[in-house]
Amino acid sequence: MAANAPRKILVTSALPYANGPLHLGHMLEQVQTDIWVRFQKSRGHDCLYVCADDAHGTAIMLAAEKLGITPEQHIDNMRALHMADSEGFLIDFANFHSTHSEENEKWSAEIYKRLKANSHIASREITQAFDPEKELFLADRFIKGTCPRCKTADQYGDNCENCGATYSPSDLIDPVSAISGATPVDRESTHFFFRLPEFEAMLKEWLDSDTLQPQVANKLREWTDAGLQEWDISRDAPYFGFEIPGEPGKYFYVWLDAPIGYIASFENYCERTGHAFDEYWQPGGNTELYHFIGKDIINFHGLFWPAMLESAGLRTPTAIFAHGFLTVNGTKMSKSRGTFVNASTYLQHLQPEYLRYYFAAKLSDSVDDIDLNLEDFVQRVNSDVVGKVVNIASRCAGFLKKGFNNRLAPVCAEPELLADAIAAGEQIAELYEKREFNKAIREIVALADRANQYIDEHKPWVLAKEEGREADVHAVCSVGINLFRVLMTYLKPVLPAMAEKSEAFLNISLDWTVLEAPLVDHELTKFKPLIQRIDPKDVEAMVETSRPAEAPAEKTPVAKKKEQQPVDESGTIEFDDFAKVDLRVAKIVAADHVEGADKLLQLTLDVGELGTKNVFSGIKAAYKPEDLVGKLTVMVANLAPRKMRFGVSEGMVLAAGPGGEDIYLLEPHAGAQPGMQVK
Repeated sequence: MAANAPRKILVTSALPYANGPLHLGHMLEQVQTDIWVRFQKSRGHDCLYVCADDAHGTAIMLAAEKLGITPEQHIDNMRALHMADSEGFLIDFANFHSTHSEENEKWSAEIYKRLKANSHIASREITQAFDPEKELFLADRFIKGTCPRCKTADQYGDNCENCGATYSPSDLIDPVSAISGATPVDRESTHFFFRLPEFEAMLKEWLDSDTLQPQVANKLREWTDAGLQEWDISRDAPYFGFEIPGEPGKYFYVWLDAPIGYIASFENYCERTGHAFDEYWQPGGNTELYHFIGKDIINFHGLFWPAMLESAGLRTPTAIFAHGFLTVNGTKMSKSRGTFVNASTYLQHLQPEYLRYYFAAKLSDSVDDIDLNLEDFVQRVNSDVVGKVVNIASRCAGFLKKGFNNRLAPVCAEPELLADAIAAGEQIAELYEKREFNKAIREIVALADRANQYIDEHKPWVLAKEEGREADVHAVCSVGINLFRVLMTYLKPVLPAMAEKSEAFLNISLDWTVLEAPLVDHELTKFKPLIQRIDPKDVEAMVETSRPAEAPAEKTPVAKKKEQQPVDESGTIEFDDFAKVDLRVAKIVAADHVEGADKLLQLTLDVGELGTKNVFSGIKAAYKPEDLVGKLTVMVANLAPRKMRFGVSEGMVLAAGPGGEDIYLLEPHAGAQPGMQVK
């Protein structure tokens, strides 16, 4: 199963902000990236994963001041914590650096100079809110006041958490600085701007390429269609960051030097190891560059970053892969419910590979949100990893030790069964490559089911009691161990520690590139436990540890039960109840059959500012998936997420008709746009 010619690949994930601990949302991205990188290595490719802490900005400066330490001390402390958390989750960085580094300062200045030399930097006076007591300009998030719409107090300067209104800080009633409590004043200052509109043609071509996922490209086209605006890349002193060359008291905005941190981290790695640098960042080479990011920062990576690289004469990414947010038990992570879990808290209670496997079983190539359902988490890991994969090795190893001195049979008794499992590796590899980890896991578990079925059919525990059947026991268990070897080779990117233990037991390296023939007449070592089942009590303890002390305890934090609602036996509802239903126009951006479901289609819906929603709808008899893509429909957007056997459904599309083939999706009026409310 040899791979094609080795590729040279550089991979990054978004830089965590050095102002707080990592949480499970951060780990979703790092795990996704790490699995993909480990897969590439297992196929024989030269693949490097670099990252860094995003270490600049006003927030870090103020946090350090509050702690009574320097910003440098603060970011160093955070970097140590971040590295420990990533290591705990078995993230295999080639290099983890910091944006507050000599390399990043050099490259930030160099790229700025190139942009300026190409006339892509402008300057002009702007008016900003200024804190007269703290003597610094205030970003919107550092201004609070009363919402101008609903009159709720203590709201931030750009949006109201109570009614959802968006506005400018000047619209707030009685605005104050969130830092000092002083009343902000308007003050003018010279700022520097990147001339993004001059890259409109380049970016439109970029968006039409295969560099971005379709959903991401469509979202970014809203920016180009509305007309690109110049991007403010400067901030005024006091500010923790790099001073702009030749502009005293002016600093690079954190989002200018953050992505440049990818270049800086890789250069730092190359300086330490002697690895070639230029061939990865100059145009026209045969190397590949990939960024893994969250969908909330696609504008920076999908518009500003490629335009800057283009102006600076550097290569643009081969592809950018965005993922959705992490939810827990169907809702946003919540401190009060104990579902906002820090990485270090998780590691205090549970093994990292549990979550690595669960994330892999849920991750796809889309930007849909990923739900960590704690009940499903326990059940799936225990069933798949322990009950199916480990079970193969544990049930065969005992017979091989007792009767055959830990040695496999001299001939493979089921060459076709093993050949089929090895042949399946090409499809599994293709799914890994496309980041369809969930489908890869499904294929691997199906192979595990076949292996267990083979063992169950031949019953070595029965054969062992029958006189003269020793050779049959030897043959069956040797086939089982060979199938286990194949499965663990495929799972090695997901479960690296378990794979290492398996390699020790199998007495061989699990290498995808040499998975071509069975192990015969091969000596094993003593079998030791590979991984333990998840104890639900450990999950409950993690949740309790994550819950603030003042939050009320819940009896079933692993799987919260819905409260029983009183039934209105009249069958009617009040108008106020109906008014709560949020009907929105939705565009169907993807539609697929649901494996194992007779009536369901899986729809990915674009609901404007509400983002994308995953909905399962019983309309399979009436519509072909390919006929639905691009259509507008109406959905209930505020329906509580519902966990189904096939995944989580995040809403409901409206349809009418007697059923079967006669079901008709409700369609909005002509000119309706995704996200528009239906009254």
